[in-house]
Parts: sequence; structure tokens; C-alpha cells
Amino acid sequence: MATRRTTKKPNVSKEELLGYYRDMLLIRRFEEKAGQLYGMGLIGGFCHLYIGQEAVVVGLEAAAEEGDKRITSYRDHGHMLACGMDPKGVMAELTGREGGYSKGKGGSMHMFSKEKHFYGGHGIVGAQVPLGAGLAFADKYFENGRVTFTYFGDGAANQGQVYETYNMAQLWNLPVIFVIENNQYAMGTSVARSTKSPSLWERGAAYGIAGEEVDGMDVLAVKAASEKAVAQCRAGNGPYILEVKTYRYRGHSMSDPAKYRTREEVQKMREERDAIEHVRQLLLSGNHATEDELKAIDKDIKDVVNEAAEFSKESPEPALEELWTDIYAETAPQNA
Repeated sequence: MATRRTTKKPNVSKEELLGYYRDMLLIRRFEEKAGQLYGMGLIGGFCHLYIGQEAVVVGLEAAAEEGDKRITSYRDHGHMLACGMDPKGVMAELTGREGGYSKGKGGSMHMFSKEKHFYGGHGIVGAQVPLGAGLAFADKYFENGRVTFTYFGDGAANQGQVYETYNMAQLWNLPVIFVIENNQYAMGTSVARSTKSPSLWERGAAYGIAGEEVDGMDVLAVKAASEKAVAQCRAGNGPYILEVKTYRYRGHSMSDPAKYRTREEVQKMREERDAIEHVRQLLLSGNHATEDELKAIDKDIKDVVNEAAEFSKESPEPALEELWTDIYAETAPQNA
């Protein structure tokens, strides 16, 4: 049965804390730049930014090991960067260029990295959840000790395929962590208007899946809960559900004016609960870094993002012949 658990925050080194700060700041600055490029007409189609939710994926990746897999929805740029994908390749894909991870053919919602075990970006709400269980099934079949992180939002948590997947995952004891990124709004609909049960993670109780609610604006809290979940999966004890309570500062996508909430609500979250500012204060109060050192980190990150933006502008558009490539796999994978 699912039970609420209290997880003690881990003690982390100065280097680890600085690493989390860098990783979250990279996502924030990258997404800000992506928003600028979209406004300039250099990014077409949909573009869903991750600003505000950075601690979720950075905290989870802190518990991951080489070979672990991750799959998510369309708000996916942060996940790509957190698992080590090159910002240049990600930005070039956003602008539909040949240098992108899907050679300019996938765009914001559909890019992948076999090297980094990143299986997308999926545009259909909730569709990635059964795919994530499938990835975990392969891991169990090959007995490789890997874990799959399957991300979805509070809106997708009401999809029927999620519960079919819960049932199969528990029945087959799959090493999958279901991560509900509860950012309070499914597109423009608040959780209070769309969902009767206040705790989404507790729905796993019907299938005997353990889980917990996590403060998604605190990277250390996310890391601690993730380590517990990963340990359960690696030990062969089946799936785990993490409902990570977070908040997005921007609209659902770049075309969303977000009139369904007040500016004061967003500003309050920025001022009182920002995940990056929280780590920044930990670094300063613990004498792990000075203001000047943190400014230097920010400058370095901005340089990386600017280089990615320039690369995305200079990379050529894909040739017409690319329409006929990457349609079918040339060989069937024999080992996951």
C-alpha cells in the first residue's frame, strides 16, 4: 500500500551543491534564451518552457547512474540538459536545423539521444507513461540493474493509460519511477478544478505501489526522495511514485498568456520559493561561494547559452533528402 514517508535531506558537499546550482541555472538561462528566439520567429511550432521547475529534474538526475533511462512529455528541454545533452544540439533542434539532435525534424517536443538514454519528448498527453514502463520491462528482461524515470504532469495523471500502466508495472515488478511533475496547472486548468483527490501519488495505493509527495522547489529534497525511489527499484522491489510539487513561471506554452492566474501569485512564488535562489542562499550562507563567484558562474552559463544560440542560427536547414531517413530502424536492438 502507498504510504506517505518523510525523507531526510542529504548532506551534500560544496562541489555537489555548486553542481546543482550550475545545472539549474543552465536550464533557466537556456529556456530564457529559447523564449527570446521564439519571439524572434527563429523557433516555430510549440515551445513549452521549464522555467521554475528546474529543481525537479536536477534532483532526480542526481540519483541516476549511467545507463538509466528517462522519458517525458513535451516540456522537455530541462530534462535533456540535466542528463548531459549538448545545449548546442538541443537549441539547433528547436530552430529546426541540421545540427539538432533529431536533425531538425523533431523540434521542441520530439528529440532523442541514444547516447544519453533520453527517449523523448512526447506530444500526446500521457502517452509516454506506458512507453516508460516498456523501457523498464526491457531493463528487467536483460537484468541490467537499470532504472527508468517516467515523467508526466498533473493533467496527464488523470489519463486512463496511466493507471493501466500502474497495474502492469506493479504486476510485473518493473524498475520504473513514475514522476508526477505537479506544477499546479494542466494547461490553463488548476488542479483544484480538474482533480478531486488532493494527492496524486496516493492513487498508486490501489495497485500497492509505494510513493510520496516531494517539495519540487527544493533540489535537496528531490534528490533525497529520488535516492530512496532508485534504491527500491534497483533492489527489485518494483515501481515507485514521486509526486513532485513544483510551479512553472511561464504559460503552458509560448502562446499562452496565462490569464488564468494572477501576476501576484507568480511573483510570490518567484520571491519566496524559487529553487535556484534557495541554493544560491545555501551557498552564500555556508560560505561555499561568494557573490562574485556566483556572478562568474552565471556569466559562464550565459556564454554557453549564447554559443548554443549562435550555433543554432548558423547550422543549415536539413536537406530535403532527410525526409526519407530515420523512418525505420536498420537493426533490431538486442540489448537495452
